[in-house]
Amino acid sequence: MKKYFFPADSKKRKTGIRLAGIALTALLLVSAFAWSAGLIGQRNTTRTFLENTPDSFPAGYRRAHGKGICFEGTFHASGNAVPLSIAQVFGQKDVPAVGRFSLGTGNPHAPDNSSRTVSMALMLTSADGEQWRMKLNNKPFFGTRDAVGFLKQIEAFKPDPTTGKPNPEKVAAFLKEYPEAKKSMEYDAKAPWTKSFAGSEYYVINAFLLIDSNGKEHPVRWSMRPHASFVSMSAEERKKAGPNYLFDELKKRLEKAPLYWDLVLTIAEPGDPVNDPSQQWPANRKQIIAGTLEVNRVFDQAEGGCRDINFDPTLVPKGIALSDDPVLAARAGIYSHSYNDRVREIGYGKATDAVGKPKKDNSQNK
Repeated sequence: MKKYFFPADSKKRKTGIRLAGIALTALLLVSAFAWSAGLIGQRNTTRTFLENTPDSFPAGYRRAHGKGICFEGTFHASGNAVPLSIAQVFGQKDVPAVGRFSLGTGNPHAPDNSSRTVSMALMLTSADGEQWRMKLNNKPFFGTRDAVGFLKQIEAFKPDPTTGKPNPEKVAAFLKEYPEAKKSMEYDAKAPWTKSFAGSEYYVINAFLLIDSNGKEHPVRWSMRPHASFVSMSAEERKKAGPNYLFDELKKRLEKAPLYWDLVLTIAEPGDPVNDPSQQWPANRKQIIAGTLEVNRVFDQAEGGCRDINFDPTLVPKGIALSDDPVLAARAGIYSHSYNDRVREIGYGKATDAVGKPKKDNSQNK
């Protein structure tokens, strides 16, 4: 057998080519990572949704729905959803629950009359260790068919510096691209304001898939329907109300008795949009009550509990799967960025009242 020997310069060339190939591969991987993280290139990423957070934002608080209160309770499953899903949470009699009621504004110190939106976040942990996290608002649908539309709406309605009002041409262009937003705007203009967290119904805007014991998928949306009656609030009442009237009212109610919400599953039929959160399903769709949430007490988020939970709605137990809703996919990244930001601030000791620590009276805080 013949043996072949390459000259020294040929070996060097081959070594150089190999090293160049490795370097190119590494560069491509780093570039791909940076692009996906939004560090290079001009495109929207999940980090983009938090870009408008001011530098002065109070450390340790959530970037959205910053004002809130923790709650604890129990979810009592009815068993009605067991045929639709193998998730243990639907069959277990009593499931520990921890959650959060919040106001629909980023400012953690905003007065309660600053936003019509109220929310419930919830985490159920079944005996098998599986967790089901959810985030629900009192508005039953999303303003646009995708997450980018949300950003475009904010941009379109920014006040023009010369007039102090949105530019009509930008608004018209936005509504032409996202005509579904008109319905949302009309809803926001007419929807009543609530007097109580307790009387509000909270909706998940995205569709999910329940998976039964045969592997069949059942597209659903759900809501938390209150046992307490809804009472609307007039503009005059809001004007006179105290800065924390929603939270104060909630505490007073719970001093007397627990509060209850039914978990209502709405089952889609063929043709219902499962990937467009701006479109509601017909009112005649089948609904079942999967169980009842009992809320027993509330406590300040500075004590921990709900403060340290990322209520990412894409974190679901076995037996529940995500739909291909683009807004649902975007929410995972947004929640992760917000969670990591505040945990980092708490870990580095930057958070003050968010963790129950008063600000020091020094020149840096004056």
